[in-house]
Amino acid sequence: MTDTYLAVFLGSKTSPKWAAWNAMSDAERKAKELEGIAAWKGWVEKHQGAIQAMGGPLGKTKRVDDKGTADTANEMGAFTVVRAASHEAAAKMFENHPHFAIFPGERVEIMPVLPIPGG
Repeated sequence: MTDTYLAVFLGSKTSPKWAAWNAMSDAERKAKELEGIAAWKGWVEKHQGAIQAMGGPLGKTKRVDDKGTADTANEMGAFTVVRAASHEAAAKMFENHPHFAIFPGERVEIMPVLPIPGG
């Protein structure tokens, strides 16, 4: 059993939400950004006791496999690590999160961080 959960913020730059975001005027987008930043700060304050690692935005992705290293893209945009009594409780923290309620992100996926077997 674990009480630690990894939340991954996901969204596609080719989604309709991003198209609508990019279609806004600079002034509209700036106002939405300020609203989103304020809401995200409010979310952090509300859950500060549960946040174990604030995490943050993720940059460009490199893929490494048996063919070597190459640039790639995925939907991951940011991450946060939280503690909660259950998987459901951890997920509940992210309901209506600014990532998708204000910003053009699509979803947050929350998964338990499991202990390393034999570790």
